[in-house]
Amino acid sequence: MTTLTRRVHADEWEQVRDLRLAALQDDAAPIAFLETHDKAASEPDEFWQGRTSGGASSDSAAQFVAVSAGTFVGTVTVLVQDAGTLDHHGRPVESRRAVVVGVYVRPEHRGIGVVDELFEAAIEWTGGRGIGELTLDVHSDNARAQAVYRRAGFLPSGESFTGVIGPEIGMVRTL
Repeated sequence: MTTLTRRVHADEWEQVRDLRLAALQDDAAPIAFLETHDKAASEPDEFWQGRTSGGASSDSAAQFVAVSAGTFVGTVTVLVQDAGTLDHHGRPVESRRAVVVGVYVRPEHRGIGVVDELFEAAIEWTGGRGIGELTLDVHSDNARAQAVYRRAGFLPSGESFTGVIGPEIGMVRTL
């Protein structure tokens, strides 16, 4: 299967919503995402339009999608967090950083390099902002995700904490 990996376009909010809802129904969703399917499904169209617009053109967030035969089959989002702000877990950010969130590839597209293409797009975008590393948090019980991240060059950062979905570990990849 051929995929094209690119930054999302602002008018693709319905496809972004549909992919997110699919991700939130994945077996690993309870230990992979900070929101539930029911919460996301209840969001109005304006929420998805705003989220997609930000992922398409913001300098502080970028959503990348893998597209196969016109269908979104994978996604990753990078958030730039400035020093002095709080991260998505409510923790203080000590220095400017880029964080990977919302990683998902549809099951039928796993194991064929889609996630690698998504991470390459995220790395290129992050490096273009003068940030020298990507970080992420992963549930300590999510062995599948940890293996994917290690294969993509992420290493444990030594940070661990308990978040809203349980014990998490930090991972980092130097660019």
